[in-house]
Amino acid sequence: MDSGYAAGALRVSDAERDEVVGRLQEAYAEGRLDHDEFDMRAHLAMTSKTRDDLAAVTRDLAPVRGHAGGALELAEPTGEDRMLAAAAHAVAVPTLFVGPLVLMLVSGKRSEYIRRQAREAVNLQVTLLLITIVTFGVGGALYAVTWILSFIAAVFALSGRGFRYPWILRLVK
Repeated sequence: MDSGYAAGALRVSDAERDEVVGRLQEAYAEGRLDHDEFDMRAHLAMTSKTRDDLAAVTRDLAPVRGHAGGALELAEPTGEDRMLAAAAHAVAVPTLFVGPLVLMLVSGKRSEYIRRQAREAVNLQVTLLLITIVTFGVGGALYAVTWILSFIAAVFALSGRGFRYPWILRLVK
């Protein structure tokens, strides 16, 4: 009796689906997919139930650094990548979205890990800025809470683990 499941038969999370849709967007931007094929594959990715279903969506695309054999896990970030990702979260406290945006644009080109973490920091700061504007400054009190979240995210980034802020608008892809 087999008590284990093959890794490909495991159910996927929304984060895994989002990662594959991001890869499809990159392939579309590179010209590897036309518009209709992108739409079809994005739909398939968003409705995938298992890792095998999800891997089939990008199987014929060029592998991204860290992807091997259809696996969805990224390569282990280097020490420098972890430091810059942590800096993206930390520099957001005094500079709002400007510091993480600069890091995303400069260092995000060479490391997907840095790009993902800086993108999270930018999205958090943009969300807070919009809340503050809409509430005529009252939402500015949330910045104190985000300093704590930024510290936690920086610690996660230093340890090489990804961090996603809860309840934010993800406007920057």
